[in-house]
Order: sequence, then C-alpha cells, then structure tokens
Amino acid sequence: MDFKARHISQLHQNQPFDFDQAALELFRYQAQHNAVYRAFLQQLGRDVQQVSRLEEIPFLPIEFFKTHEVKTGDFEPEVTFYSSGTTQTSRSRHLVASLDWYTHTTQRIFESFYGSLTDYVVLALLPSYLEQGGSSLVAMVDFFVKQTGQQEEGFYLRNHQQLLQTIQSVQQRGKKVLLIGVSYALLDWADELQGKEDFSNVTIMETGGMKGRRREMIREELHAYLRKGFGVKAIHSEYGMTELLSQAYSLGDGVFRPGYTLRVLLRDLNDPFDIRTDLRSGGINVIDLANVDSCAFIETKDIGRLCPTGEFEVLGRFDNSDIRGCNLLIA
Repeated sequence: MDFKARHISQLHQNQPFDFDQAALELFRYQAQHNAVYRAFLQQLGRDVQQVSRLEEIPFLPIEFFKTHEVKTGDFEPEVTFYSSGTTQTSRSRHLVASLDWYTHTTQRIFESFYGSLTDYVVLALLPSYLEQGGSSLVAMVDFFVKQTGQQEEGFYLRNHQQLLQTIQSVQQRGKKVLLIGVSYALLDWADELQGKEDFSNVTIMETGGMKGRRREMIREELHAYLRKGFGVKAIHSEYGMTELLSQAYSLGDGVFRPGYTLRVLLRDLNDPFDIRTDLRSGGINVIDLANVDSCAFIETKDIGRLCPTGEFEVLGRFDNSDIRGCNLLIA
C-alpha cells in the first residue's frame, strides 16, 4: 500500500491516531511530490529531514492557490473549487482529486459535533456562492441535503417567504432545521423577521462573508443582530475555506472546535516563520490532513487566539488581505 492509500485509510478509520506523526509523514511526502511546495522549501533552504516538530514545518502562503496549481502528485482533478472573487483570475483554485473524499470528510466532521444528518432538514441561504459557482461550501451543503433524505428544497436565493413556510412546515413535524447562510443574506432576512417568528427548533449557522453587500462588523455584533432578528439564543458558525477540505465549528460561543483532520498553530504577527506553542494570539496557520492531494500546511491571512485545548477564535484579518467568505470577519 502506497503512502497516500495508507494516509487516507488511517483517517477513514474510527480509531484515534497520532496527529503529529501523520502530519510529519504527510509533510515529507508533499515536500517530495508537490512541485510548488518543494520549490517553496528549496527557496527557503529548508532541509526536510531536519524537521521533527510541527512548529518547524514551513507553511505555504495561501496566495499560492491563486497563482499556481497546488498539486501533490499527477492527477486530473475531479472537481475544482474556487474562492469568491470578481474574476476567475483573482479566485483561489483548489484542485480536488476525489469529491467523495471531500464529502466523506465534511460529513464525519459535522456529525462529530451535531449528530446524524438524518436528524435534520438542511436549508441554505448562499446566493452569492450559487451565482458564482465552483464553491466548496455549496458542494458540502448540497451533499448534506442529499444525506438527510429530505423532500424539501435545500437552496434558496432570496425567496424568504418560501423559506419561512418550509421552516414552519418542518417544525410542525418536529424535525430539527439547520439553516446555513452567508452573513449578509442572513442579515437581510433578519431585518425582515425582527424576531417575530418561532425559530426555536432551528440552528442558525453563519459562514461569514459580507461580499461588499453590507458593512463589515465584528462577530459579536453580527451574532447579536442575528440572535435578535431570528429570536434564537445562539448563532453557530462554520470555519472553512476554498483551500481546505476540513472545517471547524463554533456551537454558539464564538470558539471554533477543529475537525479531527484539522489543527491550528499560531505564528508571530511580524515573523511568519516564528511558530510557537506559547503564543495565544497571532497569525493562523492550518494543518489539514485531508489536503493530501494539494498542500496540508497553509499560512492563512487570519488573526486568531488559540486555547490550550486546541480550540480557537478568529479575531480578524491582516491588513490589505481579501475580504471573503467562510467566517473571515473584520476585527
């Protein structure tokens, strides 16, 4: 069995595994078989064999997904995910070898926090993602909708009245509802609702993203506004991005719990190569073990706070970085 098959098999099993060891083995594999990452390491003069801790791994700046084909090995992608953007050339591209691998990972991560998808009816307010196409978030939600076995339509553009009727019908049957939406679309609907409807059995999950439609706001302000508009006690959040195949979730307290394939490390705000376990706030670096076919070690443009438990908060973004979806809000 080759490395990739062994790596995927290890992640597929419902057994604990050594995350550090798996990450270091994947690092050495990608340092050899990913042309872009290999060239990046060579430019840094980094000796791969001398890397023995996660903090010593060089993380690829996320901008490379806009300018290069970040691939480990030689394959024809089954699907290409694109970030939000105004043109194809300004959008990040994630070349995905297996859509099944992506959807399997997303389902397992979601269900580890929320329980079986069959307990839910999944509804989505993701108009900008649907209109631009190529969204990993839309692919994930579409898969979730199919897994629930629901008869209801999953995606809604701006037909709030139809969406409300669907929620009311589902609640009358005693089923739980997951409403997942981009921030500006949820705010637009909250403006209309003004807390007048019963959403007691609805989990509201925002994925970030104002897309220039509304002013940017810190997460606390956003969640307070949404709680009032929907009349719920908590707003949940999803943290993910085009360049990742894994997600983290906040269950209403603003603290993200990473999925089993994900780990966050922090780097010094002024030195991208200074990655330390004693930092409690800094730039967010992500290890995504599911990114076996691209690059698992990504230097994001997010600023965060890390808890000793591995949970994290997103505080904002570096100056002059893109404003985009999937829970990247301005601090």
